[in-house]
Amino acid sequence: MAANKPNKLAFLSMPAPASYVAGLGRGASGFTTRSDIGPAREGPSADVVAEAQARRGEEAEVDPEQFQDPDNEYGLFAGTTYEADDEEADQIYEQVDQNMDARRRARREARENAELAKHRAERPKIQQQFADLKRGLSVVTDEEWENIPEVGNLTRKKRKRDERSFVVPDSVLVGDRSKGEYENALDSRQQTAGGFETPAENGTLTNFVEMGQARDKILSLKLDQVSGTSTSSGLSTSVDPKGYLTSLDSVILKTDAEIGDIKRARMLFDSLVKSNPKHSPGWIAAACLEEHAGRMVAARKIIKAGCEQCPKSEDVWLEAARLHNNDDAKVILANAVQHVGQSVKIWLAAADLEHDIKAKKRVLRKSLEHIPNSVRLWKETVNLESSAVDARILLSRAVEVIPLSVELWLALARLETPDKAKAVLNKARKAVPTSHEIWIAAGRLLEQESHTPGKTEEQRDKELEVVDKTIEAGVKELRRHQVLLTREQWLKEAEKCEGDGSLRTCEAIIKATVAMDVEEEDRLETWLGDAEAAELRGNVGTARSILAYALKVFPDRRSLWRRAADLERTHGTRESLNAILERAVHHCPQAEVLWLMWAKEKWLAEDVPAAREVLEKAFVANPESEQIWLAAVKLEAENGELGVARELLVRARTVADTQRIWMKSAVFERQQGQTSTALETLDAALKKYPKFPKLYMIQGQIYQSQGNFPAARASFSTGIKAVPKDVTLWILASRLEEADGKSIRARALLDKARLANPASDVLWAEAVGVEERSGGTAQAKTVLARGLQECTTSGLLWSMAIWAEPRPTRKSRSADALRKAADDPLIISTVARLFWAERKIEKARQWFERAVKINQDLGDVWGWWLKFERQHGTSEYQDEVIRRCVAAEPHHGAVWQSVAKDMKNTGKSTKENLELVAAALH
Repeated sequence: MAANKPNKLAFLSMPAPASYVAGLGRGASGFTTRSDIGPAREGPSADVVAEAQARRGEEAEVDPEQFQDPDNEYGLFAGTTYEADDEEADQIYEQVDQNMDARRRARREARENAELAKHRAERPKIQQQFADLKRGLSVVTDEEWENIPEVGNLTRKKRKRDERSFVVPDSVLVGDRSKGEYENALDSRQQTAGGFETPAENGTLTNFVEMGQARDKILSLKLDQVSGTSTSSGLSTSVDPKGYLTSLDSVILKTDAEIGDIKRARMLFDSLVKSNPKHSPGWIAAACLEEHAGRMVAARKIIKAGCEQCPKSEDVWLEAARLHNNDDAKVILANAVQHVGQSVKIWLAAADLEHDIKAKKRVLRKSLEHIPNSVRLWKETVNLESSAVDARILLSRAVEVIPLSVELWLALARLETPDKAKAVLNKARKAVPTSHEIWIAAGRLLEQESHTPGKTEEQRDKELEVVDKTIEAGVKELRRHQVLLTREQWLKEAEKCEGDGSLRTCEAIIKATVAMDVEEEDRLETWLGDAEAAELRGNVGTARSILAYALKVFPDRRSLWRRAADLERTHGTRESLNAILERAVHHCPQAEVLWLMWAKEKWLAEDVPAAREVLEKAFVANPESEQIWLAAVKLEAENGELGVARELLVRARTVADTQRIWMKSAVFERQQGQTSTALETLDAALKKYPKFPKLYMIQGQIYQSQGNFPAARASFSTGIKAVPKDVTLWILASRLEEADGKSIRARALLDKARLANPASDVLWAEAVGVEERSGGTAQAKTVLARGLQECTTSGLLWSMAIWAEPRPTRKSRSADALRKAADDPLIISTVARLFWAERKIEKARQWFERAVKINQDLGDVWGWWLKFERQHGTSEYQDEVIRRCVAAEPHHGAVWQSVAKDMKNTGKSTKENLELVAAALH
């Protein structure tokens, strides 16, 4: 049974089928390893491959790229023989290459050398950096070489050694001692290593008790010396214990780090003075270091060595004198004079050490023997003289020794009498012909002579003309000697003369030099700029002289005369202003503004007859001038001459016959209560000037004040049809409807007005006001937002938007407004009010100041500022605001115009209107 049973593993001895792949049935793929194919072998050579291809009749494969490279001679001529003609050709080509290279060699080598030199300059080698120092070593002697200290590594931090303590053996404490001494010795057994004294050779031991007693005794003696006690004299102590302890607090205790720095610096300076003993700053630095460390003895020793090593250095001697007391310093400076006798600093320091005037004089006169050409020493010597005669003698000698010193010549001229001073300045001018200071001093001397008492006006004028001639001659003489000062330098000299009180000399300099280096077409602009700059610097006399010269060149320029008049109004007197205006109207008789300014000044001076006289002259020069007629009417009306004013208006309507004169006539009658006459005047004026909107405004306001709303509505409606672009007419018409209780009609009018006048912020502001007054706060905000979209830079609307916000968001809203319109006075005034609400007083004042500087014609801003100062400012601040507002004479502003044009406030001054506006603002 067993023999016939088949063997299940017989397949293992059978060969595998031809297509068998191990593991393919279970999804595994076959792979080959290096062990299956054996080690890598080199393929057949190219010859073998070619021979096999030839046997099979195949052609050799040709690389198509082998003929693309022209330098690939192997591919081109691989099968040819290198013959003699090939060698000759190669030699020829090589010779051609060498010739071509030689042609560019010089330029190439020069370029390469320049690039190399530039590279070496930017990045030199270490050897080149120290080449000069190596050459300097050739002069070092053997002795100096031996004195060079060894280089130490100062960067390594030395570890502090632990201070170990040792116990003193009991064998030290032997001998005949009492029990108390033995116990005291036991207490002092613990001593620091190195701090214990060894017994003497004879076997005696240190008595610590006596040492302690001696130490206490020395300390008490020192305290006695400090306190000033004396047992022999019996004086009591003068030491204040509290003061003594306080003085101990002032003692500077140096930390370990500072002590380490001082030690390190000491080593460095020591190395410096040893390696270069002739370097004086090293000795000074080393001495200062010891002084800082509190070692004065060492500092004096070092500086003494420095004086020995550097006897020609004045700084070392001066430092040595500073480190010693007064007596020793005198000796040191006496030695210094032996070595550096030409040092001015040494002599001056020696003079400063003397407290007696005679001793100072002696030292300084001795110094002049050694250094006679020192201007500073002469000046110090002269300053010590109390007598003018002695000073004059010294200066006379000084200018003989130093004839080129302008300072000494001028000092001598100041000490001489006027006649002798002229002679001195003439000598100085000859000695120093290139000095402009001498010519200016001569002009000032002549000006001073003209002011001596007892001279007539004619004599003074002649002498002052000599000042102009002297300065003019000086400028020409300096040019002849090639001394060319610029306009700016001459202007500075003129301002300096003004500061010294020599106004005529200042004017003479301006006359002689202000036209230098200025193009003819730029003269007026340049001179106005110079005058403005001088005024800003506070040099009013210089500005006045520049304008006076400009007026001589341009006598017919009205703007120049107004600028001169403004200068006199601000800085001059009333007499000087009247003189300028009188000259102005003489040269510019057709300038109405100048006539009005002159008449106004006379009126402000309460000289009404003189003002009338000025206006009469103005009528002669300008018979049809509207402004002069109105000024005359205002003058008479303000002074109560109402009949004369009415006659002038009648004559003005006949002679000048302008729309403004007709309007003023109606306003005058209305102010006097003659409404019927005013309406008649307006009817006549409207026939002549139907396009003048103010006539319709006055007519409508008169009817509205009488309660005649239909007539007023008709006047405004007619005016709007005639002048639809006038915004004020639309606003008055809407306010009339609002006063009549017809807010809807007022809104409709404003909508029509905005269509006729787009981008008008005043109309948008009025529309917002209508909504607020009718109770529609939400609608007012909507209208305001629409207005800001159309008028993005309107300060009026932005101001309203800021106040429409709740208090926490007003500041951010004001920031947005400033970004849109940073220079709008209404926005700036609103920001000032925000600071006012936050009680930031100084900031609010600064922003109000900024607002009025931008636009002085806004009366509302002045009113807010005065209201602020009434609440938080002093009387000085309030008076200053009122004064500046009166000078500015504002005419615009919503509240200001409503107050100023109210019939109840007719004839009130600017100050009174300001008070009313400040009270009306909320």
